[in-house]
Amino acid sequence: MTETPQFDILKTLKEALRGLTRQGSRLSQSAFRQAQGFKILCYNKIMTKTFDSLASADVVNKTIESLTKNGFLAETVATGIEALSRIKGLIPDNASVMNGSSRTLEEIGFIEYFKNGKHNWNNFHKVILAENNPGKQSLLRKQSVLSDYYLGSVHSLTENGELVIASNSGSQLPHLAFTSSNIILVVGTQKITSNLDEALKRLNEYVFPLEDARMKSVGMGGSFISKILILNKEQVFMGRKFHIILVNEKLGF
Repeated sequence: MTETPQFDILKTLKEALRGLTRQGSRLSQSAFRQAQGFKILCYNKIMTKTFDSLASADVVNKTIESLTKNGFLAETVATGIEALSRIKGLIPDNASVMNGSSRTLEEIGFIEYFKNGKHNWNNFHKVILAENNPGKQSLLRKQSVLSDYYLGSVHSLTENGELVIASNSGSQLPHLAFTSSNIILVVGTQKITSNLDEALKRLNEYVFPLEDARMKSVGMGGSFISKILILNKEQVFMGRKFHIILVNEKLGF
């Protein structure tokens, strides 16, 4: 069949319309992606403002009172440098010491100080990392839960004196719940939330995405909230000393 000029024109118009439709679709998708990106940006800003702002003096004082009532030894310092100095004063010579993975401890200089050996503590973490045999290293990790001192931080802390700590492996949780005689947790006051619901929201919607991204940035497969420990109270009959040092600086996630 021979195409008439009118048919050619009609065909060209249809192709042009299809092209415009495809172009319009692409523009719509682009606009949609921009809208989604803007939505995520706004959400992240809201999360940051909500969960990454230092607590007021009144909130800190209320939290200290609640922690003390719940059996914790709570105190405040102004800076991470002061927190590190306080840690040095709390741990005696020859004590066995273990720490969990913690950006807060890194930021206040504890990890570097702990590694360089300019102290008289028994560094359980160093012993574990020096063992190349996977089976023996695993055994050492299990034995380390009996350390005299354990140091770390929390993911959230409520004004009512409740602590929220999440873990993928769970390796640090025995220390916190039962086994170590002395606990020292360093916490930036931006981690304080009004209640437990907000504390869990902070963990899931603010902390986890940041930690997951951090793990992926160093070549790991990401992170996962496999286990959550909530500490409501430290009972006197346990005979432990559970120190919480609140720092008026943004530390950790």
